[in-house]
Amino acid sequence: MHIAQAQADVRRIYRGGSSGALVSALLWFAAAAVYQLVSPGLAMLVLFVGGTLIFPLSTLVLKAMGGPSALPRGHPAIGLAMQSAFAVPLGILVAVALGSYEPTLFFPASLIIVGAHFLVFISLYGMRIYAVLAGALIAVGTVALFWLPQFGAISGWVGASLLLLFALPLYRQGRRTAALAAHY
Repeated sequence: MHIAQAQADVRRIYRGGSSGALVSALLWFAAAAVYQLVSPGLAMLVLFVGGTLIFPLSTLVLKAMGGPSALPRGHPAIGLAMQSAFAVPLGILVAVALGSYEPTLFFPASLIIVGAHFLVFISLYGMRIYAVLAGALIAVGTVALFWLPQFGAISGWVGASLLLLFALPLYRQGRRTAALAAHY
């Protein structure tokens, strides 16, 4: 199988990654609300534990949408997808350690980690829009971490909003791939 075909399969089956972006946005909104209304420590737990559930919850969303919800066994993109997914919870542990020291640093560090994770999606999905999403998340996290630390406490809301904003264009690109595949 050629790389372009594997990428097209990933785009088609995962609808451009839109379900993951939507589930992630909802999780980030929940963590930001918990941070503001309950405690930063509980927000860190929400984002860490919820982050481990993004893929299974995204799969449920895909099943509800109808059509395939997973790559076929033995597909060459499975390994890269799994490696990318496992990197996030491990990185969030570093953000938790940083946030335990100074809570306003948790969301900015998490944004950088999640943004870096999306860089792999440029190749996995074959979609340049992931470079824009990754760059936006990394930029927000970097600014809040190094130049505007007072922005750190609300940067979770910004990250959630960015993820939600990108869900629709990701879906459209995934549907476009599915439509093209149906014609051949």
